[in-house]
Amino acid sequence: MVDIRQTLAVIKRDSDVNASMNSLPSTRWTASSGFTLIELMVTIAVLAIIVSIAAPSISTQLANQRVKSTAATLENALKEAKAESVIRRQPLALSYNNNGTNAGTIGVSGITSYSYSAKSTVKSNPAIVVFAPSKNANNAVVYTICDSNTSASPRQVSVSKLANIINKLGGSCP
Repeated sequence: MVDIRQTLAVIKRDSDVNASMNSLPSTRWTASSGFTLIELMVTIAVLAIIVSIAAPSISTQLANQRVKSTAATLENALKEAKAESVIRRQPLALSYNNNGTNAGTIGVSGITSYSYSAKSTVKSNPAIVVFAPSKNANNAVVYTICDSNTSASPRQVSVSKLANIINKLGGSCP
């Protein structure tokens, strides 16, 4: 037979456990189920403030990158025209066309053409440079590359009469 003392001891022990659970704060014995609405709203508000501060800076960096890319494309086209004129033993001309709302193009005497962003513009006077097989250019030309975002820094690609090609920061855009 089961001893009554043992049975009473088990009942007392179970009631002590339940009593101690009831004395704990409710947050201790219930599991957390996620974030509150207020926590989520504060997080979203902080993120919105950070994005609003960073957005103008990112826009300017993208515009500067477009200008650098167009300048590098122009520099590569000039170097290719210079090399091809020596290889082919004939004068080769390089010209550009900003094309308005479409991507601009840089052409090398029907041999090849390059394209650049429609937001970038190339300006020079004269618009065409001719490379001779003697590794000279017919004119010294300075190309200025600008972006539609006026906060972007313009770049210049210059070609000397000796056909030296230099890509540098500078120039002015309207």
